Amino acid sequence: MFDFFWNLGSFILALGILVTVHEYGHFWVARKAGVKVLRFSIGFGKPLLKWYDKYNTEYVIAAIPLGGYVKMLDERVDEVPENQRHLSFNAKSVQARIAIVAAGPMANFLFAIFALAAMYMVGVQTIKPVVGSVVEGSRAEQAGIMPTQQIIKIGDDDISNWQDATFSLMSHLGDKSVAVTLRNENYQQTVQTLNLDGWKLDQQDVPPLSSLGIVPFRPQATLVIAAITKNSAAEQANLQVNDVILAVNGETMSGWQQLVNLITQSANKSLQFSVKRQDSIKTITVTPKRRVVSNGIEQGFLGVAPVVEQWPDDFVETRHYGPLDSIVLGIKETWRLITLSFDMIGNLITGQVSVKNLSGPVGIAVGAGTSVSYGLVAFLSFLALISVNLGVFNLLPLPVLDGGHLMYYIIELFRKKPVSEKTQEFGFKVGALLLIFLTCFALFNDVSRL
Repeated sequence: MFDFFWNLGSFILALGILVTVHEYGHFWVARKAGVKVLRFSIGFGKPLLKWYDKYNTEYVIAAIPLGGYVKMLDERVDEVPENQRHLSFNAKSVQARIAIVAAGPMANFLFAIFALAAMYMVGVQTIKPVVGSVVEGSRAEQAGIMPTQQIIKIGDDDISNWQDATFSLMSHLGDKSVAVTLRNENYQQTVQTLNLDGWKLDQQDVPPLSSLGIVPFRPQATLVIAAITKNSAAEQANLQVNDVILAVNGETMSGWQQLVNLITQSANKSLQFSVKRQDSIKTITVTPKRRVVSNGIEQGFLGVAPVVEQWPDDFVETRHYGPLDSIVLGIKETWRLITLSFDMIGNLITGQVSVKNLSGPVGIAVGAGTSVSYGLVAFLSFLALISVNLGVFNLLPLPVLDGGHLMYYIIELFRKKPVSEKTQEFGFKVGALLLIFLTCFALFNDVSRL
C-alpha cells in the first residue's frame, strides 16, 4: 500500500512539473504575442484551488492531474467584445499562432536541457559497460563478444555507461549490422561486427541488451539475507537478517540464483532450510507463498533480499561538471533523446519495435516512484526523459495535439487561407479516437505488467 501512495505522489509531482512547464510555454508566448489568456489550468475537472492576477487571468489547480490547458480569448469559441477582438487568438497572424502552439513542446525540450544540466552539476555516477556474461547462441556470442570485455564504442558513438550502449543500439534498429569496439582486461582493443539483420524489439519488457544476448556485469548476490518483506513467508518462518542460507531440503546452495530457481518452483510447498545464524546451524521450515506473474504464471515467493557484493573500485565513477559544460552536455543529451524518440515512433510504425513496449500513466507512476526513491539525480534524469517524450508526443500530427494544430497552421501559411472548419472538426474527431485508443492500449500494457 505504501508503494502505491509513494508512486501516486511521485507521479502527481512529476506530471505536475512537466504539465506546468508545457502549458507555461503556451502561456508565455501567448502573452508576448498580445493574446488575452482567460485561464491557466493544471489538471482537469473540479478546481481545488484558484486565483486571479492583475490581468484577470484565472489560475486553476484541478482535481484530475492528467494534463492541463491554457484557455485564450478566441472568437471561434466565445463571443468577443469589439474592443477586445485584437486580443483574441484567432485574430493573430498565422506565424504568431504557430509560435504559441509550438511553445509548449519547446518549453519541454528547454526544461529537459536544464534538468540534465542540473544533474551533471550535482554529479552523475556511471558504471563501466563491462559484459558480465553472453547468452549461448545469441547474436552477441555469434559476434565474438565475451565476458569481462568493456564496450567502448558502438558504430561512431563513444560508450561510457550502459545507458549510452542501450540508446546507441536502439538508434541502429533496422541496420544490417554495427561495429562494436571492445577492450579486454589487458587493455587490448578488438572490433566485432554485431549482426542486427532482422533484430526487433518485439517482446514486452525485454531490454535491447538482453534481446541481443548481452548481460551486464553485476556484483554477485550472496546467500546472506539483507532484508525481509513484512508478512512474507520468510518472516512467518522466522528467518532473520544476516542468516546465511546453506542448504534447502538437503541440497547445498552454491549461489543466489540457484535459490531463486528453487523457490519459484515451490509455491505452497514446505521446504527445510538449513541456515547459519551467528555461530549455530538451524533447520527452519519455510513455505513460499504463491503469486501470479506475467502471462498468468504462478511462482513461489519467499520475500527476502540478499546482501550484494561491492562494485570493484574502478567500475564506478562519479563525474561532476561545471555550469557551462553541464549546459552543453544537457543540449547534446536532449537532442539525442529527441532523435531517439522520433526513431522509436518510426520503428513502432514499421514494426521494428512492438507496441507492447508502450507505457501509460501507470508505467510513468512506477518510474516516477522508483526514480524519486533513488534520489535527486535519478529523478532529474527521469523528468528530462519524460519531458522530451511529452514534447515529442505533442508534436505528432494528430489534430487534438499541438502537432495537429501546427499542421493546420502550416497548411494555412502556404494556402494563404485557413483549413475549413468542417475539415478541422473531422480531424479532431479522428485524432481524439486515435488518442483514446493509444491511451487504452498503453494502460492495458501497464496493467499486464503489474
